[in-house]
Amino acid sequence: MSAGTDLLIDAFGRIQETVDDVLAGLGTSELSARLDEDANSIGWLVWHLTRIQDDHIADAAGTDQIWTSQGWYERFALPFADADTGFGHSSEDVAAVRDVSRQLLNGYHGAVHDNTVRYLKDLHVKDLEQVVDEGWAPPVTLGVRLVSVIADDLQHAGQAAFIRGVLRRG
Repeated sequence: MSAGTDLLIDAFGRIQETVDDVLAGLGTSELSARLDEDANSIGWLVWHLTRIQDDHIADAAGTDQIWTSQGWYERFALPFADADTGFGHSSEDVAAVRDVSRQLLNGYHGAVHDNTVRYLKDLHVKDLEQVVDEGWAPPVTLGVRLVSVIADDLQHAGQAAFIRGVLRRG
């Protein structure tokens, strides 16, 4: 490991800490509550940020996603295809993520986090320079992709924390 991978592991750890804090003590009704009819719920946000991390790490590592390889897709029993990450979901899709427990969300997120850390521990600084997506100008390196996942996940975790605060205040 290097200072760079240590920083990435720390950043992904902060996502996990925020997810744990957001989910603590919430029931299924709070997890599916929406501040208005077009807003995302805490449950959907945590599911989505975890799906994105799982999808992108599996792609970078050349492995199967935890979602399907460890049976989380079946346990969640959501009305989406197994490859769905929530990107582009409609208000109706967000509403479909209900009756999902914090234990299920924490379990899936924890499994994805553990997989992410295992992957990052084997990286070297030079690996972060590898181009992983030539569909952008400039092409996206592994380092940039990992930072993008961190930024996206932290943003969604922050949104979930805000919703929790509103729900608990009200």
